[in-house]
Amino acid sequence: MEESLIYIIDDNKEFRDSISWVLEGEGHRVVSLEDPRIGLLELELNTQAKNCCCLLDIRMPSMTGLEFHEKLLKKTINIPIIYMTGHGDIPQAVEAMSKGAVTFLEKPIDYSLLNTAISCAFATYNTQNLSHNDAEVDSEYNQRLKSLTSRESEILTEIVSGKMNKVIALDLGISVKTVELHRSRVMNKMQAKTAADLVKMVIREKC
Repeated sequence: MEESLIYIIDDNKEFRDSISWVLEGEGHRVVSLEDPRIGLLELELNTQAKNCCCLLDIRMPSMTGLEFHEKLLKKTINIPIIYMTGHGDIPQAVEAMSKGAVTFLEKPIDYSLLNTAISCAFATYNTQNLSHNDAEVDSEYNQRLKSLTSRESEILTEIVSGKMNKVIALDLGISVKTVELHRSRVMNKMQAKTAADLVKMVIREKC
């Protein structure tokens, strides 16, 4: 079985060291990088065929995570991205999802959510390397995504981040009942029966 490989790109050394220690303890090979510019060079040289993903900080001094992701897309480097942030910026989360991110996790990282995200990222990467016939699925997903209102897109991001309705209500400054209403509309428009189904759609892959 091919060894798993996880890139961590974050300007905070203490955070990188901490998360690297946890992931290496779980048997993953980790490449820890402070500078996203070096990260681009490393990913261009990556030849990993299975079980590979990138944990990416969204706010870095030399280059934002979103800028880094855009450069990857232009270079057609297809590696699943798991965004990490300590700022909970919803508009950035929505943009991250629109670029095809697996998910958007807030610091301090919940390792249970991270492990789930990594498993889905590996499934995505493995399938990408087996087949490139995803255009039809992507088109259907994008059509559903475009049908969402701005508020519904925010709710979608919060759901995928694993937050409960009460937490979403506090984050967005709305009532729990309003969250429940928007959540129901999101599920209907995205044609998802459960939150797990929604996550699968967001990563555009069956995990």
